[in-house]
Amino acid sequence: MEIDLSHGRPAPTQLDIHALISHRWSPRAISGEPVEPERLKLILEAARWAPSSRNEQPWRFLVATIDEPEWLARLQDYLVEGNAWAKAAPVLIASAYRTTFSRDNRPNVSALRDLGAAEENLFLQAFAAGLVMHQMGGFDRQRLKQELLPEGFDPGTMIAIGYPGDPEQLPENLREREGQPRKRKLLSELVFGPDWGEPASFV
Repeated sequence: MEIDLSHGRPAPTQLDIHALISHRWSPRAISGEPVEPERLKLILEAARWAPSSRNEQPWRFLVATIDEPEWLARLQDYLVEGNAWAKAAPVLIASAYRTTFSRDNRPNVSALRDLGAAEENLFLQAFAAGLVMHQMGGFDRQRLKQELLPEGFDPGTMIAIGYPGDPEQLPENLREREGQPRKRKLLSELVFGPDWGEPASFV
């Protein structure tokens, strides 16, 4: 599968990492153009193959598209006002994770990490497929949990997916944020040796 990087925003990386990672970003400008079912299935298949503790695969995805407007509106209703921009996306996903292991019901302390791995696979495959994706923590977690999830599952994130959109369609404050330079902490601030806070010798 060829990767189209034209919708990416190259990051000013310190080293030459894979372009799929360096170009991937999380825009808020998302077109309302429908996402083909086969393309949506493709990116979810990528999430399915993420690593997980004891191969538990604790992640679940509640997926709504513009082909099911009532279901999509229901998921949209959980978003906080600051994430109203995401209602323009043709796909909205609520992720969740099982909090215990299925084989013995013991607490799965790795479940949220495993969900994150699945969502990163989703991110990268979506970008490779010409789509954009934006994760959100701003939604009514408690109400979503009570109304949509069975016992033993907790909410993860809300995810907007679609084709790249026009930043000019965003509110002014978000247009400004959309164009801000990408930045990350330095490796020396993140990677330590034996003394916490002191960079590892190879950094």
